[in-house]
Amino acid sequence: MKKLLFTLMLLFMAGGAAHAIIDEYTISRDKLPQEAREMLDEYFPKAKIGMIKVDKHLLKKTDYDVRLVNGTKIEFSNAGKWTSVDCKSREVPEKLVPSAIRTHVRKNGNGAKIVSIVKKTSTYEVGLSDGVVMIFNRLCQFKSVKIVD
Repeated sequence: MKKLLFTLMLLFMAGGAAHAIIDEYTISRDKLPQEAREMLDEYFPKAKIGMIKVDKHLLKKTDYDVRLVNGTKIEFSNAGKWTSVDCKSREVPEKLVPSAIRTHVRKNGNGAKIVSIVKKTSTYEVGLSDGVVMIFNRLCQFKSVKIVD
């Protein structure tokens, strides 16, 4: 019985330590990496920041989640490079989307606008206002389509 209690106690302590390392907390705009602040100033100059959340991961570097008052969510890597922009029902700033992707969406998107973009290691995932997600490689060449409900 003592061994069982000791084991449970160790598990709870390890869980608490892991939670402390992976903790989330909020910061102010001036604590963001320089590149992230510049991106916000360039693409969202009039938008007000509602919250900036810092995610510290155990095995992964820190990343930043910025939520604007208008509902837009922007995620940044540890270095301050944007990894995703989700404008909900509003259009993603045109200059933020590579021109080849914008051109493809204009020609093949049936009039839908780009409302989100996710930059992954080898792809861009572009969400359209009609629920379609277009996938492009990092050279901005169209690869496939997903329909999201």
